[in-house]
Amino acid sequence: MTTPSSNLILLGTIGAAHGIKGQVRIATHTQDPEAIASYGPLATDRDGLVVTLSKVRLHKNVVVAHIKGISDRTAAEQLNGVNLYVERSKLPDPEDEDDFYHADLLGLEARLDSGVVIGTVSALPNFGAGDLIEVRNAQSGDTYLYPFTKAVVPTIRIAEGYLVIVAPLEAPEGEEEPD
Repeated sequence: MTTPSSNLILLGTIGAAHGIKGQVRIATHTQDPEAIASYGPLATDRDGLVVTLSKVRLHKNVVVAHIKGISDRTAAEQLNGVNLYVERSKLPDPEDEDDFYHADLLGLEARLDSGVVIGTVSALPNFGAGDLIEVRNAQSGDTYLYPFTKAVVPTIRIAEGYLVIVAPLEAPEGEEEPD
């Protein structure tokens, strides 16, 4: 994800404090969770706050890290909910045309497989059960969520400015359709 007014890419979000020595839990959005520390100082969504991570380790489904200048639980707790960003220029370019960053999809035109434009990609949330793609219809203001899978989003053409959505029409086998 990028921030609306800059070229910053969201790498993770600081969660709860971990232990009493100032460590924090971080939910990362990097392919290798521990790689979040390799980008150097990270910008945040708090004015004037830049953080440097050290002693990063994987713990269950989050990263536990020390933050330079934070040495106790109370200070670590104050960082709960802070988003961590890196300049896009510090990230490597995708290696082939099928690779991309989620941020590359924001603003793309969303089309049905028939070619009908249904809106633009406005977000890629993940509420724990997998990535979703959110499409906003500019005329109605409505938003629609689709599973971000190859079956539902089979074609992504970043250079051309669009992606294709094949909307599921039937309930999966074994499930009843709503009345």
